Amino acid sequence: MDIKLLIGNREVPASNGAVFERRNPITGSVVSVAAGATPEDAVAAADAARAACGTWSQLGPNARRSLLLKAADAVEQRGKEFIELMMAETGATAAWGAFNVKLAAGMFREAASMTTQVSGEVIPSDHPGSLAFSVGEPVGVVLGIAPWNAPVILGVRAIALPLACGNTVVLKSSELCPGTQFLLGSVLRDAGFPPGVINVISNSPQDAQRIVETLIAHPAIRRISFTGSTRVGRIVAEIAARHLKPVLLELGGKAPLIILEDADLEEAVRAAAFGAFVNQGQVCMSTERIVIHRVVADEFLSRFAEKTASLKVGDPRVDGVTIGSLAGTEAAARVEELVNDALGKGAKVVAGGKREGTIMHPTILDAVTPNMRIYYEESFGPSVSVIRVADDEEAIRVANDTEYGLTASVFSRNISRALGIARRLQSGMCHINGATVHDEAQMPFGGVKASGYGRFGGRAGIAEFTELRWFTINTVPPHYPF
Repeated sequence: MDIKLLIGNREVPASNGAVFERRNPITGSVVSVAAGATPEDAVAAADAARAACGTWSQLGPNARRSLLLKAADAVEQRGKEFIELMMAETGATAAWGAFNVKLAAGMFREAASMTTQVSGEVIPSDHPGSLAFSVGEPVGVVLGIAPWNAPVILGVRAIALPLACGNTVVLKSSELCPGTQFLLGSVLRDAGFPPGVINVISNSPQDAQRIVETLIAHPAIRRISFTGSTRVGRIVAEIAARHLKPVLLELGGKAPLIILEDADLEEAVRAAAFGAFVNQGQVCMSTERIVIHRVVADEFLSRFAEKTASLKVGDPRVDGVTIGSLAGTEAAARVEELVNDALGKGAKVVAGGKREGTIMHPTILDAVTPNMRIYYEESFGPSVSVIRVADDEEAIRVANDTEYGLTASVFSRNISRALGIARRLQSGMCHINGATVHDEAQMPFGGVKASGYGRFGGRAGIAEFTELRWFTINTVPPHYPF
């Protein structure tokens, strides 16, 4: 599949003809041959977005809503294409691809509902005869940098609400799924979005930082949203800081699932299996740590191991496979390395621990301690660490013993007790009696600490992608001291 750049609704090659390949992580066959954008191409994309700003920002909210609803329908109609591309480029299962399509369409519909929610307020003034009010206005061009692990969901999240707010967008696709995210741009074009409102550029891996620096430096770019690793997020934030441009960052995680002694263990097992192993653990919200009260640990682990053993592992193209391929050999080898380091320092394998090329079997490690790398490092794979605790205070301390703070869960039949613990956890989100992996388009999604800052979704997202301006109208002549 040949992938071009989408600039001003035109499909164009890189200005120097450069291309790069994305190969299927399992078969090694070429899936996409994508244009490798140059800095000049990046400038052209930002220029096209700037040229479209005036007309798009002045378009009525109902007109923007109509186009976003058409985009939602178009994503669903072309769902099979998205799923096939996701599977080929990232090794995802068909089920994960279908979930991406479903939630992405919902995100477009939610964004459509928010076009009339870009508002302000009348503010009482101390000056007689002065009408003071605030108004949220579009910022201009938004740069969205989307990852590969949920390429349709996170691609849409980078563009839908900014578009609803009246901004235009440059989407920089991931080097691991250029075809999937180019398809997203072409769907919006075909849905009727005007030229320049949505632009998609791809780049070869070695050129990523140069392209990002060029885009952030462009005077038209007024906001940056980035979803990805904490390491790269720091680089993006540092570049943006030099240009005094706000960044919305959703980064890595090391999510704890706390299980108290009064928890419904069967429900905790279901949540743990889903949270730890969905998309092979390649989810920022993935359950990486199970912090469990000692008195129920053995019973929980027995049930959890049985559930994990029932998950079918293998080639994601085979029907019924739940645990498919990681994004590449390097990613699978890193998970294996973290597991082996823990085993060498005293951890015990309860399930899994085996790697076959890019496929890592779902792995449960018991007796994990702080001297093991996997205790602190994000594995971003199908592995979960079990840490036994004596009481609520120790559970809170262990859950917070991480640089990350994206999401968390607490399982208990005592809701007030669980909520009391949840309020003390250092995370942007927390779910009581539910999995750590949970996303809804209308919710304020985001983390704290090394998991980033800012919030996607709902009114919180509108605040990220608009500029709040203060106006006054003097209905009587004001008094001046001189």
